[in-house]
Amino acid sequence: MTISKAAVIAALRKRGQHARADFVDRELPDELDLNRHGGLLTTLRLDPADLADLAEPDRS
Repeated sequence: MTISKAAVIAALRKRGQHARADFVDRELPDELDLNRHGGLLTTLRLDPADLADLAEPDRS
């Protein structure tokens, strides 16, 4: 499963963690593989399930 880098950046900026968001923007690929980058998401205290919900359009 992959997560959009934009979703990670948006979540960090929403929490006021602009320096971390800038780091993610500079250093990581556009799509984050949970197998490869899951540890980083844990370090950033981001839940991949929450990020996946942000990335999916509303299906009302």
